[in-house]
Amino acid sequence: MSPDALLWPKSTVSSNHAGYLRYQEVELDVPGDPLWVTTRLVESGISETYVLYEHTGQWSVGLGSLAEFSVTASEVVLTTADGRRRCVPWDTSPVDRVAELLEAVKIDGWRAYGWAGFELALAQAGLPDLISEDTLLHLVIPHTEVRLAAGHAVVRSTWPDVLDRVATLLASPVTEVPYRPRPVDVEQGDAEGYRSAVAAAVQEIRDRQLQKLILSRVVAVEHPIDLVGTYVVGRRCNNPSRSFLLSMGGLRAAGFSPEIVVEVDACGQVTTQPLAGTRELSAVAEENHRLRSDLLSDAKEIFEHAISVKVAWDELVELCEPGSVVINEFMTIKERGSVQHLASSISGQLTRKHGPWQAFGALFPSVTASGVPKKAAYAAIRRHETQSRGLYSGAVLTVDQSGALDAALVLRTIFQRGEQTWLRAGAGIVEQSRPEREYEETCEKLRSVALHVVPAEASSAVGRESTGPPGR
Repeated sequence: MSPDALLWPKSTVSSNHAGYLRYQEVELDVPGDPLWVTTRLVESGISETYVLYEHTGQWSVGLGSLAEFSVTASEVVLTTADGRRRCVPWDTSPVDRVAELLEAVKIDGWRAYGWAGFELALAQAGLPDLISEDTLLHLVIPHTEVRLAAGHAVVRSTWPDVLDRVATLLASPVTEVPYRPRPVDVEQGDAEGYRSAVAAAVQEIRDRQLQKLILSRVVAVEHPIDLVGTYVVGRRCNNPSRSFLLSMGGLRAAGFSPEIVVEVDACGQVTTQPLAGTRELSAVAEENHRLRSDLLSDAKEIFEHAISVKVAWDELVELCEPGSVVINEFMTIKERGSVQHLASSISGQLTRKHGPWQAFGALFPSVTASGVPKKAAYAAIRRHETQSRGLYSGAVLTVDQSGALDAALVLRTIFQRGEQTWLRAGAGIVEQSRPEREYEETCEKLRSVALHVVPAEASSAVGRESTGPPGR
C-alpha cells in the first residue's frame, strides 16, 4: 500500500467517503472481566505493535498498523503498511502537521492510538536545543481494533482472517492467571541527588525564576519482568482515571494514569483535570482521615494546586467560546493507587477555529507534570534532571476521525526499552517545599506501581499466588 493509496488532497475528498479503505466489522457479546479479555488479545501474537487503552469503563485495543506517524525534531514522518514514507517538515507546531496528515488519511472511521513524549512540548515551545529524544510522538492507525464495554464488543479489521481470529478469541473462555508480584525497592537510587535538586529548585523559585516546578527521579528495575502480568496486578490494585498497556517501536509501558491531560468530544467540548497536592493513602481508616485533613489544610499543597488550576483555566480560555469555561470540581479528593490527591476539573466549548489537536497542543504537557510558567519549567527540568523524560509525564492518547481525542497523563507507569526497565515519579516544588518531604512523596507515588511488579519467572503457572480482589 503506497502513501498515495492512503492520502489525497482534502479538496478531492468526497462527502460519502467513496474510495476509502473500510474496516470489516462484527459485534458480539463478551462475558467476563475485560481486563483479562483485552490482555489476552495483546498476548495473542497477532502483532508486536499494540495499544490497550481503558477509559471510564470502555476498553479499546489497537493491533498492528495501517499507517504510522512519528514526530522528530524537524519533521513528521508517515509510514504506510508496505514501508513507504512521506516526510513533512514542521516549523512552529508539529501537532498541526500531524492533524493535517490525519485529516487526509483515506481510511473510513479511523481511530489512531499512540503516545506523545514530554519533549514534544519543547518542540511546540520553540526550544529545539533542549530536545534530546529521537521520537517525540508516535501514532498508529491499527489494522485491527476491538472496542469493549458492558460485555459487548465491536471488532473491526481490514484483514478478514484476523477478524475471524479475534472474534474466536473473544468468544472463548478466559482463564485468569494468579500472578505473584515482587515489590521493587523505591528508596534505591540517588536520594541525596534528588534532595539537592529540590533545594536548588526552591532557591530558583525564591529568586522568582518560576513559581512551581515538577522534578522527577528514576528507579531502575534490575530483574526481568512480565509487563502484561504487572499491568493486570497493578490495574486490580489501582483506581486510575485511565490505564494503558502498549508496545510500539521498541518502547513498552504499562500505566495507571491518575489524570487526563485533555479530553475532547466529537462536539468540541474540552475538559482537563489537574491533580496537584498529595498524601499517602493509608489502609487504616483513622490514619487516612488524618492525612486527608492534613492535605486539605496544608497551605503549600493548596497553593500548588491553585496555581495549577489557574494555568489550566487560562489555557482553556484561549481556546474556548467566551463564557463557556467552567470549573466543574475544585479541590476534591481523588484516590489513586497508593496516594490521594487534590483534584479539579475544568471544561469549555472549543471555538470553531480550534480543533482537538489545538486543544492538545495548548494543554500539553500537563501543568501538574511540568511547572509554572511552563516554558521556564522546561529549562529548569533540563538543568536539574539527569535523564530526558521521553514518555514519562507525556501522554498516551487516542484520536478519532470524528474529532474526539482522549489523552492520559503518563504517571504511575513502568517503562521498558531494550534490556532496561524503570519506574519514575516526581513531586511539585514550590517555595514552601522541603526536600525530604518531596523525596517521600516520590516514594509514595512510586509504590502505586512498585508494589505490583511481576517478575518474568512468575509467568509460569508453578508457584503463582492470587493478587486478591480489585481494590484501590
